[in-house]
Amino acid sequence: MNENVLPSVLATGQLQSRVQRRGRYVAESMRHPGKMLPSIASQVISAFTEPGELVVDPMCGIGTTLVEAVHLGRHAAGMEYEADFAGLTAANVQYARSQGATGFARVACGDARNIATVLGDLRDMAALVLTSSPYGVRTHGHVHCGSREGGGPVKKSNHRYSTDKGNLAHQRLPQLMEGFGRILTGCGELLRPGGVVAVTVRPIRVDGRLVDLPGQVIETAEAAGLVLTHRLAALLCGLRDGRLVNRASFFQMLETWRSREQGHPVCAAAHEDLLILRKRGGEC
Repeated sequence: MNENVLPSVLATGQLQSRVQRRGRYVAESMRHPGKMLPSIASQVISAFTEPGELVVDPMCGIGTTLVEAVHLGRHAAGMEYEADFAGLTAANVQYARSQGATGFARVACGDARNIATVLGDLRDMAALVLTSSPYGVRTHGHVHCGSREGGGPVKKSNHRYSTDKGNLAHQRLPQLMEGFGRILTGCGELLRPGGVVAVTVRPIRVDGRLVDLPGQVIETAEAAGLVLTHRLAALLCGLRDGRLVNRASFFQMLETWRSREQGHPVCAAAHEDLLILRKRGGEC
């Protein structure tokens, strides 16, 4: 399979994240602050692998990549720094297997910068590496606020990946990209000839300034020996009667409103970039 089977824009946000996971993941999964949409994972896995092949996610979170892979009859391996989330990955894979998923998966708890060593027995075996780029220590998470009539404070929850300073998410952007480059280099050692690396990433705002994180990931990947072959868009919004149904977070919308009040023509992001890369010398 190859990227030519995918459209340039993937309709992956027709259903909300919680609806896509309902009955397919354990309920606790929703507290992870930065989950990949299951529909993104399933479409990418279907496009670039065949049943029985291996999919790897070096930062697997609660195991979205692994779960969708085993449901599609692929095998999967993941790494996750946080023991809590690694446990949720294991629970989600077990749940998938109880529902009839035919693939097998394993998860290792540890620093993915060492993935080539930890998963060394999988060297040259992965047909696909699928992951989401880290965004830093803070994410939007979940919001709880007072009633529309009575008002009340806005409270955030589940908005941190970790309180462990050893987690890559605590690093500033240059150091975060350096660490991600090491992860991609290690993943390249696990790829079989002709294998694909797929990364989902979106632009971020830091102190109101838009940062081209996808561009930085591309530069980091190229330094790690990978070559960009396609840059696609995976929608985070729904399509209804020719219109977009925005599923942006409360805080993303709040940033948009504030910027517009200051006269800046800002829009809320409605997609993630889907970067398709191959090892240098193996691109199509």
